[in-house]
Amino acid sequence: MQPHSIGGRSFLAERQVYHLLVAPALLLLLVFYVFPVARVLWISFVEPQPGFGNYAQLASGPVLHVIATTAQICTLTTTITVLLSYVVAYAITHSGRRTRRLMLLGVVLPLWVSVLVRSFAWVALLRRQGVINATLLQFGFTDQPLALIWNQLGVTIGMVHYMLPYGILPLLANMRQIDPALTAAARGLGATPAQAFRRVFLPLSLPGVIASVVLVFIFSLGFYVTPVLLGGGKVIMVTEYISNQIMVVLQWGSGTMLATTLVAAVLLLLALLSRVVDLRQVFGAK
Repeated sequence: MQPHSIGGRSFLAERQVYHLLVAPALLLLLVFYVFPVARVLWISFVEPQPGFGNYAQLASGPVLHVIATTAQICTLTTTITVLLSYVVAYAITHSGRRTRRLMLLGVVLPLWVSVLVRSFAWVALLRRQGVINATLLQFGFTDQPLALIWNQLGVTIGMVHYMLPYGILPLLANMRQIDPALTAAARGLGATPAQAFRRVFLPLSLPGVIASVVLVFIFSLGFYVTPVLLGGGKVIMVTEYISNQIMVVLQWGSGTMLATTLVAAVLLLLALLSRVVDLRQVFGAK
């Protein structure tokens, strides 16, 4: 019995050490994440008066319009971003070592530039007197400046540009794990390049596509600076509406209600996705 008790005490000691190591991280999580989220949830139910009055606004016209606009822009942004990201990631994967490094540097470099700087750069490019309209007018492609900014088109362009690295990197990580010998074997068995891609490479790259879609869409839901600058107050997304409710009109209940709804929507998307695929595999966990 003595060896067993020693082993039991050793096991308990290891568990105590484990809990002591985890406790600081758990405390930080509770203080800086769980408590603020719980506070926001509480305010959404008690301001300006207790009840579900704030959540009843989800069926109102203005809030529904903001939600529909956000869903439309995020869906379009995700679709364009993932398509472009797939092409870039595929090109990087099948390029030489030196070219791959240069292309990867070009993908990562925009992450070091502030989103504010990039948004102002797009304002300079897309405005009526900007570089793009000036070029189109000079070569006679149009008779008058095009409306490329202060609308959903301008917001989508800015968001796609910002999200491209986040769409490319998960796809690139997945594609580099695909054995090139598999497509070569398919070619050797008589498949055309298009058939080898469609039947071998594309199915194996689907986990990367799913990861890219999830990452880009969730990040797009939280955009603030780009829609504000490129939308010009004409394209209101959820985050800008939340900011206006809290900072401008001081409707804390409405703002926290939409913030809670946004968090719940993200969690619901992840929960639904987890029923279809293994999220640990999608995001590279072993």
